[in-house]
Amino acid sequence: MAYSIVISKRAVKEIEIAIDYYVKHSSQAPSIFVQELETAYELLTHTPPTRLYYKNINGLKLKRFPYILYFLIDENKKIIKVLACFHNRRNPDLRPDL
Repeated sequence: MAYSIVISKRAVKEIEIAIDYYVKHSSQAPSIFVQELETAYELLTHTPPTRLYYKNINGLKLKRFPYILYFLIDENKKIIKVLACFHNRRNPDLRPDL
């Protein structure tokens, strides 16, 4: 059974900031970034990875961009909640307190 994806307000804001950055620097990068997110969401709906980054928080690195999606898995409800979209090259001390 496939999982449903729920994206938190925080993650939406971080994704919008990333897209805005890529719009300013490239004509192709924004659409490629969105495609990469869609690929990640597709993976999460079918076979979510279980690499723990915090106590119960999993992460999935985007392949072509320096971002990681932090998410929770609710096995009972079959829901993936994306909590954050964090830029990997930022100071790790700025990583979200999830």
